[in-house]
Amino acid sequence: MGICDSCHSGCCRSFAVPISGADIHHFTHRQNLNFWDFACRWEDTEGLISRNLAPHFLFEDDPETPFVICLKHIPSSSFPGTTKCRFLMECLPDDEHPKGLGRCRIYQNRPQTCRCFPAKLNASNELAILYDIPSNGRDGEPAYDLCSRQWTASDLDPNDTIQSLVIARYEMTFFSKIAMIWNQAPGAWNQFPDFIDRIYSNRIASETQEDTSADTVGVSDNSESHKRAA
Repeated sequence: MGICDSCHSGCCRSFAVPISGADIHHFTHRQNLNFWDFACRWEDTEGLISRNLAPHFLFEDDPETPFVICLKHIPSSSFPGTTKCRFLMECLPDDEHPKGLGRCRIYQNRPQTCRCFPAKLNASNELAILYDIPSNGRDGEPAYDLCSRQWTASDLDPNDTIQSLVIARYEMTFFSKIAMIWNQAPGAWNQFPDFIDRIYSNRIASETQEDTSADTVGVSDNSESHKRAA
């Protein structure tokens, strides 16, 4: 039995999950989800959500506050007064599972951040390092209890884990470039989905283009549009 098989999914309740522009584009174009149904901006003045990986975005209604774009949380039915990822399905408690079970509704299409949990890349990008998981993710509330034991290497597929970590790092690096453009002239929160869609819908260029780097194709062209809109 896997470590998650009998879990109530405390991680999906405890953490704000950063998403990249690639995750956003996948959800809106491949899963046909509305941006406002799954995404939110999470205040991150202390950097506890970004952890020097996810970029900070500024917005014109609150230009001094750094935000991370995350999966939305909604109230939990199983644990009143707490929240959970909006994609988490809750099953009722029973004798075997007194906290119930939690299952991801989009598991096969979950964001890269979720795919990487609970590992990070080492400095050479060749080795996955497992995090030490605390017993509770927030304030002692049982809903936010985390893994029943520490993860081991055998809990993860070595190749899938490395590939997910590399993709996650690449996409957050690209997303950080986009954040730099956006933050030059922070726009309104309601303009953000269209800004992201313009960039990520133009990540493929023909060979005849002189420079297909993100700086010139995906970002710069849309930068001018963003500045005019802002």
